Amino acid sequence: MKRTVYLLLCVMLLSFANTVKADEGMWIPMLIGKNYEQMKKQGFKLTAKDLYNANGSSLKDAIVHFGGFCTGEIVSDKGLIFTNHHCGYDAIASNSTPQNNILDNGFYAKNYGEEKPISGLFVRFLQRMEDVTAKVNEATKGLSGAEKDAKMTAVFNEIAKAATTGPTLEANVKDFYKSNQFILFVYERFDDVRLVGTPPQNIGKFGGDTDNWEWPRQTGDFSIFRVYSSTGNQPAKYNVQNVPYKPKKFLPVSIKGVKNGDFAMVYGYPGRTDRYLTSYGVDLATEKVSPTIVKLRDIRLKAWKAEMDKDVSLRLKLSSKYAQIANYWKYFIGQTEQLKRLKVADAKRTEEKSFTEWASQKTEFAGLMEQYDQIYKDIDPISVQRTYINEGFNASQWVANASGLGKGLINFTKSKYDAATYKQIQENMNNAVTAYQETYNETADKKIFAKILASFYTDVPVKSQPKFFAEIAEKYWTGNPETTFEKYANFLWENSNFIKPEKLKAFIASNPSAEAVTSDPGYQYALNVIPAEYVKTNFGSLVADFEKKKAELDHLYLKAILEKNSGKLMYPDANSTMRLSYGNVQDYSPKDGIVYKTTTTIDGIMQKYIPGDSEFDLPANLIENYNKKNFGQYGNDGTLTVGFITNNDITGGNSGSPVINGNGELIGLAFDGNWEAMSGDIAFDKKFKRTINVDVRYVLWCIDVLGGAKNIINELKIIK
Repeated sequence: MKRTVYLLLCVMLLSFANTVKADEGMWIPMLIGKNYEQMKKQGFKLTAKDLYNANGSSLKDAIVHFGGFCTGEIVSDKGLIFTNHHCGYDAIASNSTPQNNILDNGFYAKNYGEEKPISGLFVRFLQRMEDVTAKVNEATKGLSGAEKDAKMTAVFNEIAKAATTGPTLEANVKDFYKSNQFILFVYERFDDVRLVGTPPQNIGKFGGDTDNWEWPRQTGDFSIFRVYSSTGNQPAKYNVQNVPYKPKKFLPVSIKGVKNGDFAMVYGYPGRTDRYLTSYGVDLATEKVSPTIVKLRDIRLKAWKAEMDKDVSLRLKLSSKYAQIANYWKYFIGQTEQLKRLKVADAKRTEEKSFTEWASQKTEFAGLMEQYDQIYKDIDPISVQRTYINEGFNASQWVANASGLGKGLINFTKSKYDAATYKQIQENMNNAVTAYQETYNETADKKIFAKILASFYTDVPVKSQPKFFAEIAEKYWTGNPETTFEKYANFLWENSNFIKPEKLKAFIASNPSAEAVTSDPGYQYALNVIPAEYVKTNFGSLVADFEKKKAELDHLYLKAILEKNSGKLMYPDANSTMRLSYGNVQDYSPKDGIVYKTTTTIDGIMQKYIPGDSEFDLPANLIENYNKKNFGQYGNDGTLTVGFITNNDITGGNSGSPVINGNGELIGLAFDGNWEAMSGDIAFDKKFKRTINVDVRYVLWCIDVLGGAKNIINELKIIK
């Protein structure tokens, strides 16, 4: 068994060497030694142990998983963290009011006492990784289907439990190459994280949705936090007695600047890629699923924007949610466009033809593509309807509340609790309503609800619409889908106790009977669109069968690819685990006759400046200091570099990741990809793929010259 696992691991580490460029790949740090010689050729000057060392400090110890959704880096010996503005957006917005609007105006703490605790925010430091493939395979040997899945989950839990030897440690086992390899990750978690600084939104989000995913770019996408510990430098919940954490490692900051060809490395936590998706999956995404997602998100964004423009307090409450939806609204537009432009599905069909010829001689892998073809034919007719479940029917927050709170109220009436438990349950329900009330807007919410239902009526053939929906359409029919569902929305808003926050609070306080809950029209609607129940009621086992069969085929397909490409270098798909991507600062030509330079400057900011515009306005002190050419030690050649591009391989989750030079110094923060390579999560394009980064010199200038926060600058180890 040990020899088999070793050989498999060697295959994984050596696949694709002849076809992969050094800039392509999200590599596992524990195994990065295989890439070390190539990294040195490109300009890396440290040792392999400087990259990853489980028994001593290394660059990995300066990298944090920020909140579980972004990446951050430690930049001082006092636990200071740099990450992206959009990663800190919710923390910034939730600490903003019309009277103290730090989202719009910016904020820099001048001492520890001014730093703002952020409830629920945490960071994790990776302690170590361990390949546990042999343990998992031994435990699941001879099993299949649900029995194997259950056993695998149990083994994962056993391994993780054994690794968590302290109360502040967390561990999980992740699968790689579609469950052909398994690695244990052990983390130390810190729950006291405080906001230290943020530029004004018209710096941190300069360019807005218009410039999102675009180069040239001039966005100051950064924010600053600090991790706190107990006085013994141990993780601790928030306490005023806590002190700044003393890290094992922090990154020095270089203000020497970048030029075309310089070595660049991105270290962080990329979320998800699906680069082994078959042509069948690409076709389904580009033709049906992604366009439906874009359409439904567009409905939400337009309704919210119209209301946010009317009211500052609502804009602050909705801004984080709006930004999240808008980011991937444009992402799905770009991904679809580039997958088609680059003819990715056609390229995959060519690869699959070659694979099929090879696999025909292998009993275990023969007929794989034919099986993929069949399961996608089975799922295709319901793919649009299926996309509506989460992106459409459950887009309205009140729907999730109605099903969850409704069931809770019914259980509440059937059970006997002591006074303290009774009070706690009711308090929990009221807290849920208060959170819902924070972003509730009747005009926008009702419009979104009605338009999404009308869109479903138009997009899904009547014969394929579920029974409950057909009954609604028939009962409220006006001759027009839009007015029909507006009529239904008006009925629900007036007659349900689960939609208007104040009415919902009163309903909970009245201790309603089970009958009062079950007869509520909002609750009746919500029960029909609970994702699991909707799928089971309307699709039977079709979706479950598809997902089960696809997982089985994916596992076999990757196993076959590993065997077919034995002796070549290969990286696994991203899965929210720590990865390292290396490459260079590099320009590119998006089309004939145009070359995009590697850097942008503050001159470009001023060229885009539109006074009063929601996306391109600027703070007065930025304009003032620009006119004075007051760039301090951060300027170069009479201007100030704002952003730069590299050919590193990143995806969502890498936001906030450090861009590190060959000496191990911070030169920028990764925050975006470019429009021409939006296909990247499914197909890496070596010609166009670029990572967009904010230059650390612009970050420091904003903190120092614009923010006057010398105390933050003085914490850093600046390399000149």
